[in-house]
Amino acid sequence: SLERETVQKGIIILVEFPDVKHNVDRNSVQNRFSNHLNSYVKEMSYNKVSLGIDVTKRWYTMPKSISQYRISSRNLEVDKSRVRSLIDDALDAADKEVDFSKYTFAAVFLGATVADYGMIGLCGYPGMLGWGAADVLKTKSGQQVKGGVAIFCYQAHLGTLFHDTAHILGGVQGGKRMVPCLYDHDLQAKPGPMRETFVDSIVNMGFWDPMSCHFYKRKIPPTGISSWTKMRLNWIDPSKIKVIKPGQEAEVIIGPLEDGSSETLAIKIPLSETAYYLIENRQPIGFDRNLPGSGVLIMYADDSVPECRHGKAPVKLMNADPSVPHLEGAAFDIGGKDSFQDNKNGIRVQLKEKIAGSYKIIIGSSK
Repeated sequence: SLERETVQKGIIILVEFPDVKHNVDRNSVQNRFSNHLNSYVKEMSYNKVSLGIDVTKRWYTMPKSISQYRISSRNLEVDKSRVRSLIDDALDAADKEVDFSKYTFAAVFLGATVADYGMIGLCGYPGMLGWGAADVLKTKSGQQVKGGVAIFCYQAHLGTLFHDTAHILGGVQGGKRMVPCLYDHDLQAKPGPMRETFVDSIVNMGFWDPMSCHFYKRKIPPTGISSWTKMRLNWIDPSKIKVIKPGQEAEVIIGPLEDGSSETLAIKIPLSETAYYLIENRQPIGFDRNLPGSGVLIMYADDSVPECRHGKAPVKLMNADPSVPHLEGAAFDIGGKDSFQDNKNGIRVQLKEKIAGSYKIIIGSSK
């Protein structure tokens, strides 16, 4: 289908601090967003969406030292007034030279390391600063900043750039973020070394989606995103989601999620008004070469849950092999664990055979 590509326009505001030295080149920032992040977004959206990125002509020096903007690495402990102060100061600095009405999102890019700032990347709005309509951001001259604002240290991984930009691209509907973090915020706030504590918080989706964990290994690009996140971003054509009602028997051939030419990219089994199972096939193609494994993922989703807090999550993997930590063995496969059943809801999923990169799956009743 010859759908027109949507261009999401972003402005990257380069910000430095009076007390921190860096040697980050403006062109390298342009390249990371226009080239790396844009390629990722195009692949994830099956070329439905691309990014049009402008980077400010110069670095703006903030009025305060970095220690006055510094925040905790734990989301729940972040001093929101400091996030607000950095965003306000950055927007005001760029106010005269940037026409914000041209952009659907903005990012503040710091000439500072995570050791200086405290967090590698975050979404100010819709995120740390909430997502109510009252939280509209304006510059000192009164320009309204649409969409939202993310903040990144210059070492931010491509997966981090995507994670916090996706919060903005997903937007807010009915008072909730369409694309929330998929790691557990309460577990992420526990004391301990930053990366280890973070990995212990990825109890819902493991390394299978950068909204859960920004990358599987620091030195490689991020993995692709799950069908759940693609649906929330409106990046999957609904005709490629096969809906099978509970009790219905069906045989479905599901192609790799990364291959947009697949006839079926996801299977949805509705259980109630808000809850459903979602099934996808992840193969080592494109960015999914960076996954911990491959095979069929089965997720339980519930749209009534807005965020990953208090032990609940809007989407969660059913784990094929719980003996492997951090959901790295979550994928079902022929020759491994090839079936799943939920007796309470009377659902059985059976992997029948693998045909090239696709799977023939039987959905039926477990009763």
